[in-house]
Amino acid sequence: MEYKNTYNNLNDTEVWRYGDTEERLFSKSSLNEIPQQLQTCIDLTHPTYSNDNRSADTALSQPYRSIALSPNKSPVAFFDSGVGGLTVFNKFKKLLPNENCLYFGDTKNMPYGEKTEEQLLEYADNIFKFFETKGAKAVIMACNTTSAVTYEKLKNNYSFKIYPIIQSVCKELANLPDVKKLGIIATPATVKSRAYSKEISKYNSKVEVSELSAPNWVRIVEEHRIYQPQSIEQVKEILDIMSDFAPDKIVLACTHYPYLIDVLKKFMPEDMFIDPAENFARIIKDDLTENNMLNDKFEYEKFFVSDNPENFKEAAKMFYEQGCLPEVINFG
Repeated sequence: MEYKNTYNNLNDTEVWRYGDTEERLFSKSSLNEIPQQLQTCIDLTHPTYSNDNRSADTALSQPYRSIALSPNKSPVAFFDSGVGGLTVFNKFKKLLPNENCLYFGDTKNMPYGEKTEEQLLEYADNIFKFFETKGAKAVIMACNTTSAVTYEKLKNNYSFKIYPIIQSVCKELANLPDVKKLGIIATPATVKSRAYSKEISKYNSKVEVSELSAPNWVRIVEEHRIYQPQSIEQVKEILDIMSDFAPDKIVLACTHYPYLIDVLKKFMPEDMFIDPAENFARIIKDDLTENNMLNDKFEYEKFFVSDNPENFKEAAKMFYEQGCLPEVINFG
């Protein structure tokens, strides 16, 4: 696949087309003005650049120039309201260690589960647009709440492929062996949307689903209060309510909740709980492979937050160790 540009003298822009599906407009003459997705993919060893030792900047200013690119080097991006999405990020990196990755934790607006639909749409749109400026080839919605509330409304607005966690994993959840009653513990916003019930019923209407919100669990994780007596009691209260439903399995339907497994297993067998992140990471890997989007050499990973990078780095240690503080990004 190639990006091809055509110089247009009338408006002083160049049009770049990726295959037959995508166009990008930008002012001519400078490599630095080209969208980052193109910059990171340009193969400077291609004859376009090597002939008579012309610079990339000079070559790009030429009309009707075709340039060989490798879009697979573009990063895969993840986002969540905080550290929870690292449960997905960690499993993804184990399956696909060669992928360049970005991660955004919207710690300023955490927890998402308490926000309105309008707020969630604004947060998700800002993050998606930020990832566009970073040239992401795919974005992983490693957040059940935004998958439940915003995905259907935003999914066609951007240039990259989007993987929402709920819509991706529910087919397998609907067909778990020997599971007739499935408990879902999620944030208030996810439960209000009934996204899990709706998606599971598409694949198996015979599975009985009970959704229960755990409004305090995200803050317990983000504030490092997992082993405090009050936190343990709050976890137990939710499990006691879920026990009345007598589920065969319980889905931890917020990516923060697997951080609580040491407490959860005090009250129920560990194999009672399902972390969707593992299957989600495998589903993403299979789809990227099928669409020839895999990178062959790791170069970088970058972390961003909207507030309190020190707290994010400390809370993240349970699932993914970072080398330095994440960069703070504010959308205004």
